[in-house]
This record gives sequence, C-alpha cells and structure tokens, in this order.
Amino acid sequence: MTDLNKIVGTLVLRLVLGLIFLLQGFGKVFSWGVENVYKADFFYGTFKDLLPDFVIYSTAYYTSYVELIGGFLLVLGLRTNYALYFLASVLIIVTFGHGLAEPIWDLSHVMYRTILLSTLLFLPKEWDMFSLDYIIKKYKTTNKT
Repeated sequence: MTDLNKIVGTLVLRLVLGLIFLLQGFGKVFSWGVENVYKADFFYGTFKDLLPDFVIYSTAYYTSYVELIGGFLLVLGLRTNYALYFLASVLIIVTFGHGLAEPIWDLSHVMYRTILLSTLLFLPKEWDMFSLDYIIKKYKTTNKT
C-alpha cells in the first residue's frame, strides 16, 4: 500500500464519519429542533416508562449537540481524538438505549459508525495529513525556538 493510499483512506474515513454525524446533529438541532427530538415517539415515547424524564431530556440534548459539534470537528480534522471519544460515548448511549427499549433491534444505527470510529482510533495519526490537527502539529514543530 502506498503512503498516498493510507493518507487518502484515512481522509475518506474521517470525512464520511464526520459528515454522517454532522448532518445527523444538524438535522436534530436546526431542522427538527432538539425539543422535538426529545418529544418524539422514538425518543420520549420509547423511554418514558423506563427512565426518569431528566435523563431522557439530557440525553436528547447531549447526543444531538455532540453529533453536531463532533461531526464538524471530524470534518475539519480538529481535535480529532476528543471528537472521536465524545462520539463514541454517543454510540454507547444509543446502543444502551436501543437495547433497553427493544432487545432485538436494527444494529445499522450504530454498527457502521462504530466500525468507522474504531478504525480511526486505531490508525496512526501521521496518516491523517489532510487535517487541521496535522497542520497545527507541523506548524508547532517547525516554529519551536
């Protein structure tokens, strides 16, 4: 595998995952409105008898904004590790929530994202050359006094 393939492959993984989360978060925050996400049958309607209201409410806001901000950071390649950690927490919450609501559920909501996210965590950071993190690191390295 050439170095270019590693670099482009890493970029594609990061951009695809970032866009998935960014657009999902954008839809929840700006198109639907987080309050409507909270009130939706698939959210509040599913969990009202299982979890306290404040947990459901907090989860709706947390997951929506983490998807939006984390996805944006991934697209930029800025603070990528932190974005991945927070987005992983969303995937864990979603997995727990779906499993709590229905023991047998459609895994496509989280499985592909989990695979992409885990792959990005496993890949060497040096391969992510088309990112702001890489540019900032390179700038700091070349401008040390």
